Amino acid sequence: MRVLISGAASGIGRELACRLARPGTILFLVDVQADALEQTRHDCMARGADVRSIVLDVRDRVGMSAWVKSAQQLDHVFICAGITGGRPPCDDDMAAFEGEERVRTMFAVNFDGVLNVFYPALAIMRCGKPNAAGVRGRICVMASVAGFVSYPGTASYSASKAAVDRFLVAMAPSVEALGITLTSVCCGFVDTAMVWRNDFPMPGQVSVEEAVSRIVRGVQQGKRRVVFPLWLAVGSRLMDLLPPRWAERCYLRQPSAQPAGMPDF
Repeated sequence: MRVLISGAASGIGRELACRLARPGTILFLVDVQADALEQTRHDCMARGADVRSIVLDVRDRVGMSAWVKSAQQLDHVFICAGITGGRPPCDDDMAAFEGEERVRTMFAVNFDGVLNVFYPALAIMRCGKPNAAGVRGRICVMASVAGFVSYPGTASYSASKAAVDRFLVAMAPSVEALGITLTSVCCGFVDTAMVWRNDFPMPGQVSVEEAVSRIVRGVQQGKRRVVFPLWLAVGSRLMDLLPPRWAERCYLRQPSAQPAGMPDF
């Protein structure tokens, strides 16, 4: 089995790499965190996997394309690299909204970074031979329950994750005709470094081990979406049906929606 994982140095990406590492598996791992990526590589090799890693930014379209295509054949791709963050501190006018460069960076990593892995991987899988079930490959991307809501505390993060989820789910039927399944993971809070600095309640938080178990199971089943916790996703969908000003009355009371309430990661 040949598996590519972006964002493999930490969090869900690292746990996926370690979970899938075994003799006979070739892992292609990429991240911008050199030391942490080397630790993941070491741990996966200790489990018997053949590991080929590279320190590279997913925003590097040319570099990512060349590296992904160097794999030549892929069975599974997990696109996990991403960043998060909320409203900045108030400025001199007592305003607290995300600036242009911050928003562009969020989309460059969370959406363009997905495309920079997705399309080279898709090209490789199209050339692969289907298995007995007619599947040439499986691509899974980390979206978020945050993409279901217009949350004032995480405007660009929610928007970027909404774009990822909508793109993947809408593209899935067309790509499935080629024998390639697409899965969007819309999860809530997962116990990783991305949330460790959050100083506010995180309802429905799950361990990274449980999250990865759900993700791997959903991908193997060919699900369009893997959603957890379900109650949080349903609640988010219902909130988004309200008139925006009604929803804002609730959202703006939350600690994570306050200026500097959501740390950057």
